[in-house]
Amino acid sequence: MIWGKIQPGACRAWLSRASMRQEVCFSSSSVPAQPVPPLVQTLQGYLRTLEPLLPPDELSHTRRMVHEFGSAGGLGARLQKGLEKRARHCNSWITPLWVQWAYLESRMPLPVHSNPAISLPRRDYNGWRSQLVFASKLIAGVLDFKDKIKTGQLPVDYMRGKPLCMELYPLLFSSCRIPGPKHDYVAHHGRSRRSPTHITVVRNYQFFQLEVYNSDGSRMTESQIHGQLLRIRSQSWKTDKEPMGILTSEHRHTWGEAYNRLLRDKLNKESVRLIETGLFSLCLDSPVMRISDEKYASRKAAQVLHGGGTFSNSGNRWFDKTLQFVVGEDGSWGLLYEAATAEGPPIANLLHHVLEYCEKPDPKRAPLVPLPMPKKLYFHIDREIKRDIEHAKQNLDILINDLDVNVFNFKRFGKELPKQHNLSPNSFIQVALQLAYYRVHAEVGPACDIASQRMFRGGRTEYIRSPTNETLKFILAFGDPSVTREAKLELFHEAVNAYTALTLKVLQGHGIDLHLLGLKLQAIEEGLSIPKIFMDTAYGLATHWKLRTGQVPANTDSVMCFGPLVPDGYAICYNPQADHVHFSITAFNCCEETNAETLALTLKDTLCQLQELLQPTV
Repeated sequence: MIWGKIQPGACRAWLSRASMRQEVCFSSSSVPAQPVPPLVQTLQGYLRTLEPLLPPDELSHTRRMVHEFGSAGGLGARLQKGLEKRARHCNSWITPLWVQWAYLESRMPLPVHSNPAISLPRRDYNGWRSQLVFASKLIAGVLDFKDKIKTGQLPVDYMRGKPLCMELYPLLFSSCRIPGPKHDYVAHHGRSRRSPTHITVVRNYQFFQLEVYNSDGSRMTESQIHGQLLRIRSQSWKTDKEPMGILTSEHRHTWGEAYNRLLRDKLNKESVRLIETGLFSLCLDSPVMRISDEKYASRKAAQVLHGGGTFSNSGNRWFDKTLQFVVGEDGSWGLLYEAATAEGPPIANLLHHVLEYCEKPDPKRAPLVPLPMPKKLYFHIDREIKRDIEHAKQNLDILINDLDVNVFNFKRFGKELPKQHNLSPNSFIQVALQLAYYRVHAEVGPACDIASQRMFRGGRTEYIRSPTNETLKFILAFGDPSVTREAKLELFHEAVNAYTALTLKVLQGHGIDLHLLGLKLQAIEEGLSIPKIFMDTAYGLATHWKLRTGQVPANTDSVMCFGPLVPDGYAICYNPQADHVHFSITAFNCCEETNAETLALTLKDTLCQLQELLQPTV
């Protein structure tokens, strides 16, 4: 995942450290439009990605199909013209289509399947008093970041000397995903004439509206916020019997129907409206169940991701909300975000700002003005809604129990080792992941890594596909005792450099997956049958992502976590530091073939063997 490094005002993508310019621009005029790649280039690239995955006879069949699609005057040329026309007349020829297809039309539950979580290093406290002090500072830090966006003080993100699109930043606040029968939509309330001035605080499954601005428009001080959080705690001693937030964890069609039933009641409609319009949510969680220090990191990440289950903190979530900050009594904390609106680099910058802000003393003294009591949000729960909640609780617990989360810190080396050998750290780890997967499953698996496209107007993300032919050659040679170390080392360099070249191509707007998606959706828009290349078994096999991977570089020991894209796959996130690398691996227990712990152990061993290949001890 070629995303942003958490550093002041700038994002880092792959091997270039972003520079920082003291200017802001939330319009798209400073960045170019995303190009529509040449059709022939995309089709050739697509066939190359199939070569390591398909037997020769199947590959020959697919080649004929692809050549027919891309022939002069063929269907591909017609669809390409349609995309080029779209590109001339809109802000982005692909982003709205991609967001709709990848997120809003998906009917899968948001927890595990869609919303990424970031688990940050445990704070040095234990107990509810310190929890509320830290939460007050966190709220103040987030509001400070929001003010920098509003007043134009947030620097533009730059990568390789070029500005990145900043459109996502203002959309982070007061936004929420709304369920629908066939597809969802995202409501942005921050652009209304009277922007919301409250956040939502959740404790013991109870929701509160907390105003965070004074009547004169000034931000509340940390001590004012702390006083209000103490009041909320005093009003939420007992856990509510009905955890309303659990409803948002359901299959989207099911939640959409329950949502409509819920909003028939005026009291419910107002409470839901206040949650949806709030700037963001703060989840005050009970402690993470601690079994051992070794498993605590995994439990902590899982808590942020899904709440730990209906008997733990899952009722403290509203999974549709764009930003949810989680602060536990035991010092655990993190951020859960809804991916249709938010993504890595803006989130990285936000978290970096909050971390820096938390190191500073409270700059303002609290004015001696009495504050209104935080408003508890009530719900009228009839028999139908109660039944909906019970079904949602059962389904969420099944999902949570099915997910295996394994978080570990690999301490033998970090990103400095690949750099010493003129290798990209991200490409190094990607080849290592493929090798580890092969050693467990005796086959290479279709993998997607995510690269930023924010160097283009309205750009979001694109996939980098692997394995490459070079990676497959290296993997096959690695386990062959007849191949010399020198030959293996050369093949390893070729594999890493091939992935690096592929990454550069994608960062220039010449990936293949967005283009293929655009061609497919263009055919549907023109009322044509879906082209044969998308109905081919090769396409289904190559997009059955058994490895969903993501580099999330940060200057803290944080780790991102999300679920696999397919039932028999893995999701692997990693945060490379100078001398160590944080990993999270998830897999579903229902699949007998996959096991997160087995892959984690194999990956550790694989990385050690690659270190030995680069720096032999004998």
